[in-house]
Amino acid sequence: MQESAFFEIEFYVLILLTFLLPIGIYWMMLKKRSISKIHVLAYGIVLVLLSALNVVLLRLLHDIAMKTPSLADEKLFASEISIALYVVPAIFAGIGINIISHVLIEHLKEAERNFSQDESTHR
Repeated sequence: MQESAFFEIEFYVLILLTFLLPIGIYWMMLKKRSISKIHVLAYGIVLVLLSALNVVLLRLLHDIAMKTPSLADEKLFASEISIALYVVPAIFAGIGINIISHVLIEHLKEAERNFSQDESTHR
């Protein structure tokens, strides 16, 4: 075991999942001029899954911080301050859920329009 949670692989994976991957996803979505519903849905699902993984990693880092002699680890991962670390995954999960909801609502609107058109042609 390392002397600090900041030198554990979990910490670097947390940084990757918290900042680099979500920013990459947003950048890819904003860069495209056209994007399919399936891709948008997949991006939303990935954001929710990344948020879940962030929470798991934060719990692991809490446990690691409690076992290290470093007070900085304990202050960040095992104190009241650690609650602030959960805000970022919560925000990304919320955005992911909004993206998923958007795709589902648009699909349902389209399905309702198609149903209305089919009903009017069968009369």
